[in-house]
Amino acid sequence: MEKFEKLTGIAAPLPLINVDTDMIIPKQFLKTIKRSGLGVNLFDEMRYDDDGNEISDFVLNKPQYREAEILVAGDNFGCGSSREHAPWAIKDFGIRCVIAPSFADIFYNNCFKNGILPIALPQDQVDVLMKDAEKGSNARMIVDLEAQTVTTSEGESFHFEVDSFKKHCLLEGLDDIGLTMEKSDAIAAFETRAAAERPWV
Repeated sequence: MEKFEKLTGIAAPLPLINVDTDMIIPKQFLKTIKRSGLGVNLFDEMRYDDDGNEISDFVLNKPQYREAEILVAGDNFGCGSSREHAPWAIKDFGIRCVIAPSFADIFYNNCFKNGILPIALPQDQVDVLMKDAEKGSNARMIVDLEAQTVTTSEGESFHFEVDSFKKHCLLEGLDDIGLTMEKSDAIAAFETRAAAERPWV
């Protein structure tokens, strides 16, 4: 998993509340078990019309937001079913940080496991970030995980809270497999000892 340390990027504004996982990645795209290839279908029903053409006024279809790496959203982001495909689609599109007043718990935890930093901030601070994001591609936000700050294009900074273990995992690029592999020496030693003590197994 890619390390997350400091991100400077374009932020896309999505001022919608209760964006559920079916809106993030509709159910018809859940057949795959691959983490790649879902970005094109992120927010599919909002991005495309019935004929598959892009809806020009949807934020991620606008030229200034096609390379967005930060998403500023409304309250209760990621609610609904617990599909892990939702963070897969977000990450595959290129978004590495989602900022909102609150998140659904399962979605929030799935983000960390997939290299995405979800940041919960008070509504008034999200409003400032949303307004900054509306400036388009000329406005770059800075998300500093080590310092736990989000800074607007004009230099206004907000502190956010994050669990220390989840922070460690993102900083080091560790998913569940990576965490296990950190113990590879201890696992190998156990296996060697177990084979010697129980050769019949």
